[in-house]
Amino acid sequence: MIMKSLVVAGTFLVAGQASAAVFVVDSAANSSTGGVGLATFVVAAGQTIQVASSANDLWSLGALPRFSDADGLTGNRFASALDDSEQAVGTLIGMNFGLYTKAGYSAPYGALVGEIGGVYRLLGANGQHAAWGTGMLKLYNWDSNRNDNAGSIGFKVSVVPEPATWAMLIAGFGMVGVGLRRRRSIPASFSATA
Repeated sequence: MIMKSLVVAGTFLVAGQASAAVFVVDSAANSSTGGVGLATFVVAAGQTIQVASSANDLWSLGALPRFSDADGLTGNRFASALDDSEQAVGTLIGMNFGLYTKAGYSAPYGALVGEIGGVYRLLGANGQHAAWGTGMLKLYNWDSNRNDNAGSIGFKVSVVPEPATWAMLIAGFGMVGVGLRRRRSIPASFSATA
């Protein structure tokens, strides 16, 4: 009984583990047009996907002013001493280019977009999102032309189990505790004859 409880709890523990890694998304190779989505983790619907990157880590979608972080080309952006645009401080390096639409989904040019099972969602530079499906999470630089793209952005991506998984994990540990308690309560004379 105890061994069975340990196996069940161990199964829940493995299924319930959070996953985290750093992925470098290339603006050309992982472009939504002509590129390939960067495969990250297999996720289950409802799991929490956390994305984090530096605001100074930029990619370019072509000639100035087309530098952006993974939130995309949504407003005026000026070069700073800390960003990796290699432009003079104060130079206009990015501006609003509107939305790009692909497969019925629209997001800002230059934004980080995730795809699960053919369905796209905006992830952006930093944030927390509920997985919208089950399958491999792929990451894209959202753009209509990869041929003039340059640079890449590193993202720490974490996938946190859904609340139901945590509940199963706790239940599994509870079963282990009950099994250990029942084993301790068996009289010594009974266990010797068995």
